[in-house]
Amino acid sequence: MAIEAKAENFDQVTTGPLTVVDFWAPWCGPCKMMEPIMDKLEQRYRGQIKFVKFNVDGHQEIAQRYQVMSIPSLVLFRDGQAKEKVTGFYPEVKLAHYFDRKLAENK
Repeated sequence: MAIEAKAENFDQVTTGPLTVVDFWAPWCGPCKMMEPIMDKLEQRYRGQIKFVKFNVDGHQEIAQRYQVMSIPSLVLFRDGQAKEKVTGFYPEVKLAHYFDRKLAENK
């Protein structure tokens, strides 16, 4: 299960070699569609990628810090630094390909 980040611990949970933060909200339809995909990918990449969820409701300052203008958005962190962002719904195969590329870059 993905780590639930809060504003207070956001910087701590994004540390590590490769972390993906899912910026979402409970009212977001595409976010709900992405949830089972992210759960499957978390299982697939366990031990290689840290998965974090961040509910943007009431925490716009964190979303603004990473220029998250729409959700769902995935922000890729390397060693605590935001490196890339993808926005919108993505099928499992496309995200798996993206994660495979990012892991290959990390070696």
